[in-house]
Amino acid sequence: MSAHPLSRRTVLRGAALVPAAGLGAAACAPPDDGRAEGPAEPVELGSAEAVPKGGAEIFREHHVVVSRSVEGEYRAFSAVCTHRSCPLHKIKGTVSTCTCHGSRFDVTTGEVLQGPAVAPLTELDVSAEGGRLVARPRPA
Repeated sequence: MSAHPLSRRTVLRGAALVPAAGLGAAACAPPDDGRAEGPAEPVELGSAEAVPKGGAEIFREHHVVVSRSVEGEYRAFSAVCTHRSCPLHKIKGTVSTCTCHGSRFDVTTGEVLQGPAVAPLTELDVSAEGGRLVARPRPA
């Protein structure tokens, strides 16, 4: 028998933490193939005017980030961090930081600015059709 028996409170605290730890690990698990992806089929994102010239916008519902150059050219990327597949939620200027582990991405190029991610964001095809943005997976 132990010299210091565990109190009921200590046992219950530990039991409560075990499922929470599992949820945290599951939220940061990579996809089955280890690669973050954007939409698997074409998706309408919203108004093309939602993306300001020289800026970017995250369309959270579809996990897509779209940037627009000052000349009006659009580029789109998966808004899923390539490190552990956490969704990107915020943009400051043209940089988005993963809130899970701090990876930073240039949303105009998809390039990694700061790790732990090493792979760039997955690029998507994007077009403005009838004033609406449509993102599509790139052909393999």
